[in-house]
Amino acid sequence: MKKMLLALVVLLALPAMAAPLGVADINIATRSWARYACDGAQKITASYLNASSGQSFALLRIEGKTMLLVNTLSASGAKYVAGSYVWWTKGAHATLYDQRAAENAPPMLANCHSTPLSKQ
Repeated sequence: MKKMLLALVVLLALPAMAAPLGVADINIATRSWARYACDGAQKITASYLNASSGQSFALLRIEGKTMLLVNTLSASGAKYVAGSYVWWTKGAHATLYDQRAAENAPPMLANCHSTPLSKQ
């Protein structure tokens, strides 16, 4: 009986898990994009989302996954975090770190310089 009930709960939850994730209560006031050229001829595009509540987010494609990073406290520049990833920007410069890496490991992306693409 417990196994049947568990199977029913899982089957009912599948459509919800397949639906796109959205947060209706966050009103994005502005959105801008920037393309970065980094050391080693690597490139990355960032989408910056600023909510009317004052929250800020960065949307990046990291290791084949689209990641939504949340702005957090920093002493200088803007620091965005998701899981172990840290995207740190200051002016037109940025660096991507993976906090799982060894203490003295180089950043995933270093010396990135941006070119603004557009703003909404």
